[in-house]
Amino acid sequence: MEKKRKRGCRIAGLFAAAVSIIFFIGMLAGRTAEAGEGSRVSILFTHDMHSHINSFRTVYKGEDVDIGGFGRIQTIINRQRAKDPETLLVDGGDFSMGSLFQTVYETQASEIRLMGAMGYDATTFGNHEFDFRSKGLENMLRTAAESGESLPSLLVCNVDWTDAGKEQEGIKEAFDVYGVKEYEIVEKNGVRIALIGVFGEDALACAPTCALSFQNPAEAVAETVEEILAKEEVDMLVCLSHCGTNEDKRKSEDEIIAQKVPELDLIISGHSHTTLEEPLTYGDTYIVSAGEYGKAVGSFAMVKKGDGRWMLEDYELLPTTAEVPEDEGLKEKIKEFEKTIDEDYLSMFGYTADQVLAHNRYDFSTVQDLEQIHTEHNLGNLMADAYIYAVETAEGYDGVPVDMAVVPSGTIRDTYVPGDITVRNVFDSFSLGIGKDGIPGYPLVSVYLTGRELKIAAEIDASISDFMKTARLYMSGMNMVYNPNRLILNKVTDVYLTRDDNGMMRPEGAGGNTERIELEDGKLYRVVADLYSGQMLSAVTDMSYGILSLVPKHADGTPVADFEDCIIYDGDRELKAWAGIAKYVASFEAGEDGIANVPGYYGESQGRKVAEDKKDLGSLVEKPNRYAVMIIAAVFLAVAAIAAIIAVIIKMWKKAAGRRAGNGK
Repeated sequence: MEKKRKRGCRIAGLFAAAVSIIFFIGMLAGRTAEAGEGSRVSILFTHDMHSHINSFRTVYKGEDVDIGGFGRIQTIINRQRAKDPETLLVDGGDFSMGSLFQTVYETQASEIRLMGAMGYDATTFGNHEFDFRSKGLENMLRTAAESGESLPSLLVCNVDWTDAGKEQEGIKEAFDVYGVKEYEIVEKNGVRIALIGVFGEDALACAPTCALSFQNPAEAVAETVEEILAKEEVDMLVCLSHCGTNEDKRKSEDEIIAQKVPELDLIISGHSHTTLEEPLTYGDTYIVSAGEYGKAVGSFAMVKKGDGRWMLEDYELLPTTAEVPEDEGLKEKIKEFEKTIDEDYLSMFGYTADQVLAHNRYDFSTVQDLEQIHTEHNLGNLMADAYIYAVETAEGYDGVPVDMAVVPSGTIRDTYVPGDITVRNVFDSFSLGIGKDGIPGYPLVSVYLTGRELKIAAEIDASISDFMKTARLYMSGMNMVYNPNRLILNKVTDVYLTRDDNGMMRPEGAGGNTERIELEDGKLYRVVADLYSGQMLSAVTDMSYGILSLVPKHADGTPVADFEDCIIYDGDRELKAWAGIAKYVASFEAGEDGIANVPGYYGESQGRKVAEDKKDLGSLVEKPNRYAVMIIAAVFLAVAAIAAIIAVIIKMWKKAAGRRAGNGK
């Protein structure tokens, strides 16, 4: 009987092993379709193009250049497809929101339709595709689908529809109309490629108007890959990711996906606007990024190895500078969309896209400078100054002076280069969002903070923004001095308000007297920001678990419940942030040609944010604030607790040693 039982166990074990081998072979069969060793797939990719359909002037690799544009990207695509007609062309999301073309996002869907005309195989959703709220996304998808044109596949595998309500169901219906899928199989040169789309956690955190819920990206990709390998015959697995990479490996979502889903051959990494001159590699998984705004197109080939995996070859980023001519056919198609921008949008503000607002002789900081170099920057200064000017010269201005305007670096999308500053340039520099009125462009809002809260805001900038660089603050009306070597949350050594002779921060008053105004902890001060940034102010309390408290208020001191109630109007129209900047730039003193000139004021430092790199003991410990006292007390208590534990252990050890010695006697 025992022998039969053992024989049965052996047979069961062999059966289980056989099933496992068969399952493995099945998975392998799903992985390896027809492509043999040496098979080759050419790939072109973009991501984070942000409606940059036309070329634009900006700083690229330290040079003032004319760069980008779908016409130039089309030329690169044509050249590559002349070599390999079956080149895979994909995008990593955030194809919208960043230029005047976004103003016809719902009615024309110009970005996705042009990508279809260019021959894109697939893209995914970025957080900015949700900027015009659920209805805006729905309208764009339906407009694109109803055009009847060839469109790229839209892929996303990690939407969680579990608790979908009416708003989410509306989006789902639009997804179905367009044909949004979790993954798609395409064939290139006999190679079957599974394309998977995924939306990141940080992307969701950057999309306050997104009504959808999402599963963990790595887990969802792993589940989708498992499903593909079980159901499909594929040779290659490619993830179109709007998750991004990060210097902090714990926050680098695409690197986490690469490690947790080693079956992936390739990750097209969007969202973080990263430029990877060389791919990141994890085992047999490659991560590639080409930077933002279509400044470059990523190009490479994947070659199949003997073990069934793929090797990346010939990787390069092809810049879309003026040396690349625009494709004339696509250029004509772009003009068709362009016609509606002046008529349907800019006419409401009395502008045209190419209208010159001012001549500029100065180098303005780049967007990268704002995030990487922690000091004041003339680009941030100009925009913050513009907010105060726009509010205090608006039709129907209530007469209450603005004490401070603030512009976070993450809301600034591009810089100004020497030459003419046009309406298009200004819009591109601050192109985010939509207002309560349903019209593109975040409006300005007015809230009140106490003097204590303004000091906290300065401390957040000095202590926290190194860890969240998109939260760097650029201010008008408030100056600060900080020492980066001091204890966290105690870096600011001086903070105060300023007003010039004209009662506002304007270049015309730069040569006169500037009054220093001390902050009073309990006094309310009027603060202006764009709608998105105002909403983010109130998130500070929750994100810091109440340690840092910022509670935006109305003039009577009651907390703001809905920031749309704080929108500022210029007459009967919302005062859009970009329009306020345009109005300010056009207000500078005009030259002989009647066009304004950017004043020398913006070619110089204004001392609004001064970093004092002092390391002597006196500088490090002077003027400790309550956060420093709390941290020092916490450290002292921790040290005291450790010392007490050590003392107890020593005492117990001595007692034990004494007992052992007594027993030995």
